Amino acid sequence: MTADRGPGADQTRARGERAALNAAENTRAGAERSPSSAAENTRPSAERSPSGAAENMVVDAVETNVVDAVETKVVEAVEAEVVDAVEAKVVGAVEKRLYVGGRWVDASGGRTFDVLDPATGAKLCSVADASPADGRAALDAAVAAQPAFAKTSPRERADMLTAAYELLLERVDDLALLMTLEMGKPLAEARGEIAYAAEFFRHFAGEAVRIDGGYQTAPAGNARFLIAKQPVGPCLLITPWNFPMAMGTRKLGPAIAAGCTSVIKPAHQTPLSMLALMDILAEAGVPAGAVNCVTAMDAGGVMEPLIRSGLARKLSFTGSTRVGRILLEQCAEKVLRTSLELGGNAPFIVFEDADLDEAVDGAIAAKMRNMGEACTAANRLFVHSSTIDEFGRRLAAKMSALTVGRGTEPGVNVGPLIDEAGLDKVRSLVADAVERGATVLTGGEVAGGNGYFYPPTVLTGVPRDAAMADQEIFGPVAPLTPFETEEEVVAAANDTEWGLVAYVFTNDLRRALRVAESLETGMVGLNQGIVSNPAAPFGGVKQSGLGREGGALGIDEYLETKYIGIAMP
Repeated sequence: MTADRGPGADQTRARGERAALNAAENTRAGAERSPSSAAENTRPSAERSPSGAAENMVVDAVETNVVDAVETKVVEAVEAEVVDAVEAKVVGAVEKRLYVGGRWVDASGGRTFDVLDPATGAKLCSVADASPADGRAALDAAVAAQPAFAKTSPRERADMLTAAYELLLERVDDLALLMTLEMGKPLAEARGEIAYAAEFFRHFAGEAVRIDGGYQTAPAGNARFLIAKQPVGPCLLITPWNFPMAMGTRKLGPAIAAGCTSVIKPAHQTPLSMLALMDILAEAGVPAGAVNCVTAMDAGGVMEPLIRSGLARKLSFTGSTRVGRILLEQCAEKVLRTSLELGGNAPFIVFEDADLDEAVDGAIAAKMRNMGEACTAANRLFVHSSTIDEFGRRLAAKMSALTVGRGTEPGVNVGPLIDEAGLDKVRSLVADAVERGATVLTGGEVAGGNGYFYPPTVLTGVPRDAAMADQEIFGPVAPLTPFETEEEVVAAANDTEWGLVAYVFTNDLRRALRVAESLETGMVGLNQGIVSNPAAPFGGVKQSGLGREGGALGIDEYLETKYIGIAMP
């Protein structure tokens, strides 16, 4: 996507500003020629009368207010038109078709589906709606490209990823706006995600040239063992809507670095970011067929035949545990390698010796990133009974100060939820907690109007049998539950089928290590509210998934180990 990479948007905005100023000038000139002229004609007689002079002052004041109001309305209208034009240009620059074998193609029968702006519910555009046959064509392209791509040198693949990294950063503003329009997150967060997404490419560019093997002597001395790493083969990659660019690069980065071709399917709610990435990868030198992209409303109908075909050798999926279980069963038929990053139910533990300001800031980061729509979001906030009241007060004050609105607006901290189903779920979970005795410290009421907005909400005294204690909230709601002892809170934190991430706030180093080792999660944030980092292994235990993404381990998910025995008589 190349729209508005630099001066284009500025020129459009400048033209709009000039039009606004011209309109305002014309309005002022017209006002000066009409009612104010009549007032001028009455002034000679009015000057002989004190009451007449006062009346003239009132008239002049009214006229000035009217003119200023008209000018403001005109400027606002023109500015709105300029904003609409910029947004339309950014959306219009993205290809809406399927990317197969290095070409943009229509879906079978020309089928499409609509992409909506969650802040307004309005249609942004329509994109191709792939059929199972379209999905098979994409996989066939990946299979055909696999032998040649596997033979490219590590340096060539690293250079592709480095070039893509640079292009992402070069186009960060357009890509961020595109993401905000289709997903809803504020522009500042969207820019942060583009930078985060780009970093996966830079990280795995380094990993590409560090793929190693081994050589050793057999214990008996009569043979040598040669250990080699080779690409797994064609991969199926399925990404979620909440991080529409970063979850794609987190999978594509190691796949390209390892020499694996792929078919990627973004979520139907947010396909535009991934479609925009296809042009970037092509420009970065990724060969035709090495990466293919299909968009579809019927994800299962398109992807299941590909999983069962036997042509793909790996599946990587980020999404719900429920869907992950289904995909794991499908993969079993052909014994595909699988990487699954599934749901979370993150405990956030604040001990009595924690720095409360640090803990509150950590809670804001862990809870409010992406409006709470993240698998890593703090879902159960356990706060020691001696500090829960003060912690709740400080957290509620910070949460209530956040500004809710369309993510494109200046100063907005909290955008809309992704859709009506997501909004209904959050509303239902809060109502259930309140019915069970929780107290609302801030938020809790949905404002009317368009869009799927829910206010930042803090609940205290949330009982452990509340519905939100046993499922992902996926919204800007922080439920506080008191605890008394370390043993009690560790048991409560582990009392869940999920085990993605946990957060612990304490100034006692021994306690921090003791609790971190006791928590049944794949990741732990100690005195910090964000754990995600491209250089770290991301993943969970129990029903939060299989495998790791990122870090040095991330590329191993896309490599097979081959042992070659060499006789040495």
